[in-house]
Amino acid sequence: MSEDIKNSYGELFSAILNLKTEQDCEIFFKDLCTIKELDSMAQRVKAAKLLIDGETYEKIISKTDISSATLSRISRCVKYGEGYKKFL
Repeated sequence: MSEDIKNSYGELFSAILNLKTEQDCEIFFKDLCTIKELDSMAQRVKAAKLLIDGETYEKIISKTDISSATLSRISRCVKYGEGYKKFL
């Protein structure tokens, strides 16, 4: 990814911070993302919530149809990161 794109993260985050309602979010993210991208993000949030609630990998994969590799990454983020714990 180019450095120019990374420098644009602030613009993206500022736009997201301007969203006030769930409807605002839906409109914005449907314009910004493909359905597949939205599905993937929703799937990751659901998997993170299930991990936080103590569900097993097997049950999470069954409930979300997420890959074990993606679930492993989410698990590391839940365990060592800040975002999921703070916002879910």
